[in-house]
Amino acid sequence: MKEMDNIRNFCIIAHIDHGKSTLADRLLEFTGTLNQRQMQAQVLDNMDLEREKGITIKAHAIQMNYQLNNQEYTLNLIDTPGHVDFSYEVSRSIAACEGALLIVDAAQGIQAQTISNLYLALDHNLEIIPVLNKIDLPAAMPEEVTDQIVDLIGCKREDVIRASAKEGIGIEEILKAVVYRVPPPKGNGKAPLQAMIFDSVFNSFRGIEVYFRVFNGVIKKNDKVKFVNTGMEYNADEIGVLKLDKHPREEIGTGNVGYLISGIKVAKEVKVGDTITHAAHPGEAIKGFENVKPMVFAGIYPVETSEFEELRASMEKLQLNDAALVWEPETSAALGFGFRCGFLGMLHMEIVQERLEREFDMTVITTVPSVEFRATLTNGEVITINAPSEMPDPTTMSFIEEPFIAAQIISKAEFIGPIITLCMDKRGIIKNQVYLTSDRVELSFDMPLSEIVFDFFDKLKTISKGYASLDYHLIGFRESDMVKLDVMLNGDRVDALSAIVHRAKSYEWGRKLCEKLKELIPRHMFEVAIQASIGQKIIARETVSAMRKNVLAKCYGGDISRKRKLLEKQKKGKKRMRQIGTVEVPQEAFMAVLKIN
Repeated sequence: MKEMDNIRNFCIIAHIDHGKSTLADRLLEFTGTLNQRQMQAQVLDNMDLEREKGITIKAHAIQMNYQLNNQEYTLNLIDTPGHVDFSYEVSRSIAACEGALLIVDAAQGIQAQTISNLYLALDHNLEIIPVLNKIDLPAAMPEEVTDQIVDLIGCKREDVIRASAKEGIGIEEILKAVVYRVPPPKGNGKAPLQAMIFDSVFNSFRGIEVYFRVFNGVIKKNDKVKFVNTGMEYNADEIGVLKLDKHPREEIGTGNVGYLISGIKVAKEVKVGDTITHAAHPGEAIKGFENVKPMVFAGIYPVETSEFEELRASMEKLQLNDAALVWEPETSAALGFGFRCGFLGMLHMEIVQERLEREFDMTVITTVPSVEFRATLTNGEVITINAPSEMPDPTTMSFIEEPFIAAQIISKAEFIGPIITLCMDKRGIIKNQVYLTSDRVELSFDMPLSEIVFDFFDKLKTISKGYASLDYHLIGFRESDMVKLDVMLNGDRVDALSAIVHRAKSYEWGRKLCEKLKELIPRHMFEVAIQASIGQKIIARETVSAMRKNVLAKCYGGDISRKRKLLEKQKKGKKRMRQIGTVEVPQEAFMAVLKIN
């Protein structure tokens, strides 16, 4: 029992860019987990992409040892992302902890994602330790932001720890607070084994590494273990704890966090949220976290059709490391075989595409993103539509519903006007407006998800000079007048360019899309007609003119009929070419929809 009292499991939650990863660096340095040589800025963000974009994408677990009053404490820290698209990573980390450091930037104050991550933590009854970070900045407002924190959590003013991760101020206070305030894990070491998987990584030499947190019982090396949800049994070849690299151990007790390697080769066999137990005397499954709800759907296709199987294998490996990715196979007339994938948002989609290209060397085409619609047919049957190609014939459909979200936008008061205009433009309905302080406003809107998918976040950041923060959750489906907009090139429908749009916006959308495609589709030897249509009705058209050779160059002077004869001959050739020629559509054209302003 003694060992358990000295374990503390905690995570770090905050809005994007409030200094979580830097604080994690200082904690690791202070506890001597890393030496000077291993130290680099944001040491836990070990993916190239994380370093380039300066964001945390994955939650990272690491163990530290800390001495206090002649007692050795084991601290398991999980650093989490702050961007709204990766809140699923945060929810998994929270499920494995008893406490959370809530970090607030002293210059920016509390933002939307801070609040939503805080509610996630409170739902799991975590002990919250508020930390005011970046107090060394000239723009810091420690007193005002402390008031905001006290209002939000209802703690005492002296409970808020003032720190600067960059300068290393307040690090010792944070560690002491973790030891004193975060409760030790509860659990029974004698009970049957129950450990929850909260992450997994693919290692090409050793199979899949599973990261877990033990809730009851003890796991020992070479135990025969069973994964409850999938029913598979394995041998625990190696278990251990995670420092910056892996440290093998003979056993891992109740309340601790560790990793397991058992040569699992098939990605499908590991489900995040599953329970590990002993094969001989199994325990109950732990209620894991809820299944992920993708918000945005897009098709991912290999550029070379022959690489389909390779892409499937890459997607499976990527899914291990990114449990929020959902996919199933689909086919398209224009692009061949590929996958329909569900993402949590546009940033998530961009990251997945980048990771496929970098980590697995796959070049892929991504189709236009769309959201999930629900259509009720005239015979009362309800079907879900994830892609424009699945939209039923309008005559067989009685109505169609689209997903709505409740959006919370926190911003400075001076930007209210433009933000409301933007949300109204996107068919939003304003619900509430609350002044948090004299200068900060929280706006609540109900909005269609399909309007937020494309560039809403970027536009919001632009008009608010980067100050507004957005958080949203799904509130259900509402009936709406949606139509399927088709794009035809020389009369042939290109299914990968279709979109489902609101009727009120369809004409403008069709016109802009045709104009954009005209710029992106290269000129051919024949004329290319680009048309946008709803059903049989053409609503916009642009023409890419043909490249043509000057057949009159050899004719100088002489009768007009000679010239006309040559031109007629050329015209016939062009006509024949148009019948057999196919239009080449470059990759950029498939993403044209995203660039429509």
